Amino acid sequence: MSETYYKLHPVSALINFVKGLKELIVPFLVVFGVNLFRDGGISAMFNQGWQGLIPVLIGSVVLVFVLIAGIIKWKRFVYWFEDGELRIEYGLFVKKKRYIPFDRIQSLNYTEGIFHRPLGLVKVKVETAGSGKVGQAEAELTAISREDADRIERKMEEAKRGVQRETAVESDLAAVEEPVVEEKKYTKTLYRMTMKELLVLATTSGGIGVVLSAAAVFLSQFSELIPYDAIYEEVMLFLRFGYLIVALTIFVALLIAWVISVILAIFANYQFTIQTDEDHIYLTRGLLEKKKVSVPFKRVQGIKISQNPLRELFGYATVTVESAGGSIGDKDEKIRLFPLAKKSTMLPVLQELFPDMDWEPAMAKAPKRSIHFYYRLDFLWMVPFVAAIGYYFYPYGLFALLIVPVIVLLGIWQHKAAGYALANRQLTMQFRGIGKHTFFMLKRRVQAIDVTQSYFQRRKGLASIQSTIKSGMMGATARIEHMEKDDASRILAWYEPSGQRAAQTEKSQPELFSG
Repeated sequence: MSETYYKLHPVSALINFVKGLKELIVPFLVVFGVNLFRDGGISAMFNQGWQGLIPVLIGSVVLVFVLIAGIIKWKRFVYWFEDGELRIEYGLFVKKKRYIPFDRIQSLNYTEGIFHRPLGLVKVKVETAGSGKVGQAEAELTAISREDADRIERKMEEAKRGVQRETAVESDLAAVEEPVVEEKKYTKTLYRMTMKELLVLATTSGGIGVVLSAAAVFLSQFSELIPYDAIYEEVMLFLRFGYLIVALTIFVALLIAWVISVILAIFANYQFTIQTDEDHIYLTRGLLEKKKVSVPFKRVQGIKISQNPLRELFGYATVTVESAGGSIGDKDEKIRLFPLAKKSTMLPVLQELFPDMDWEPAMAKAPKRSIHFYYRLDFLWMVPFVAAIGYYFYPYGLFALLIVPVIVLLGIWQHKAAGYALANRQLTMQFRGIGKHTFFMLKRRVQAIDVTQSYFQRRKGLASIQSTIKSGMMGATARIEHMEKDDASRILAWYEPSGQRAAQTEKSQPELFSG
């Protein structure tokens, strides 16, 4: 009952080998690093005869084993289509089989790496509604041709549309297979990132923290080999040159890290494009490694628009898709519908993609009497901390007093941003930490509405409101602090399917807000 068995492209063996090498980088650097720091370095290792070459021999054997393992993985990996399923058979030492019904497949995500693009190949990740582990696809085809990828997509669409194909009859009678008329989807391009937007994204991405943390993690692998005493002596000697030289050195190091982060951001988001058909949104990006992610409309649970202070000042924002089911992006990362764009640019695209949503609702703001709640707790927590610093490090410790007005101003800023908008089918919630976030959620997508009220909030007639929607494996929440109690009652009444809560709310206010 099965059709032709398909294999991956032979370059898959090379890709498997490279993956194995990545996992061996740290062990190899540790082994050969130990010999490098010995007296005499590598030359002393070769002077020891065959005993000194043991690490080299072991490393060579491991490399050969990784290469052979990559070839065997490629040879043993096959896939085929049968009974409305994508069936895969693979395994290095133990043969494994995986059957994925086409109607469970939510999206096929394509990646074109440096090994794929010259040969016209793609890597395909098969995503289902409940893809296994966080950040892990249900299945991955390392390297197949674009035609084979299109074939899988056609089979998936046929299964979902209920198209039944004729199968070969296991008898002497020849089966006549009637041709199936395939509907070709029309794909429309809605947005393509300009070079100006790409440069603004790269220079304001904050990727410098990622670069520094990656460097720290890399160096931590060699903590036993790093001569900390010698480094400490060199640093103390360097400090004698003066604080200006030290500050200049730190500035240059941070500048280099920032330049690296800018380059990585440009490579990752080059030619970012949004396309759509009647069922999916397609996001394409990348220079060295080109990625194409498909987001089914039916999996979209909500949209979040985020602005850090710098981007907000110039009218730029990032739009994130909150999607149900397994992770669509790598490592369960959120799908960025717009990595960065002017709000005036993104709103027409959002209106076309999601015409049922109101993208410029009138917000009900937090009441003026709640402004003290936004900074009171942080202020009380910081007072003993600031007092201790001022006392033990007097007189320079008095500069810690500058933290107090910063906390107060941040709280006022958060109070000004907090608000919500309620429509028949949509809830919009806006709040701020440092950056400002606005959640747009349709009523049918909301999983839960929670209202909490502390003792001090109850005295002022205030309450905090939290809405939860499905997103990835953990869900996503939007929370507004210190809003009117009546606003919380209104949102709870709106969320009830029958709307009967509105009448009950007036009778049960103490019980409703007892938590």
